[in-house]
Amino acid sequence: MPPNARILIVDDHEDTLYALESALAPLGHLLGRATSGDEALKQLLRGNVGLLLLDVQPPGTGGLDVVRYMRRLEQTQLIPVVLLTGFARDPQLGAAAYALGVADLVTKPVDPWALRTKIRHLYDAHQRHLALQREVRALRARLEERTGAPGRPAPPHPHAHVPSGQPAGAHTGELERDRT
Repeated sequence: MPPNARILIVDDHEDTLYALESALAPLGHLLGRATSGDEALKQLLRGNVGLLLLDVQPPGTGGLDVVRYMRRLEQTQLIPVVLLTGFARDPQLGAAAYALGVADLVTKPVDPWALRTKIRHLYDAHQRHLALQREVRALRARLEERTGAPGRPAPPHPHAHVPSGQPAGAHTGELERDRT
């Protein structure tokens, strides 16, 4: 995804779209808009979306269904999502949203300053993550060029969970590699 990826705003009310665009314009990122869940999915599949600001109940495909679909596709599964709701905090909605990997759930009316701060942080963090992934791929390619063999997978993180009864490294296949 290029560094100029859009922030896609999805809501079926023109005045809400305008208010959200006005709140996010000072960030300087490209903004896109959609008025339904189906339209949002089409734009997501076309690519170049760096963050999704999504109403929970847009016309057509609902907000949680949009997120479910996104999480199943490699090209959209890591895009940060902030859900907008016109209802007071609903524990069931929150639980379902966070289980799908939604970054935040924001209640309307939105505080523009708080929204801008959240979106800036999430967008920038996602772009840094993508840049690191590109750098890792480039370094692995350089390593493979030099050695002529695929790079060995990195060892597990020292705090990674190892199932009880298995020696360290068993869950990553390290023990099998060491035996060969």
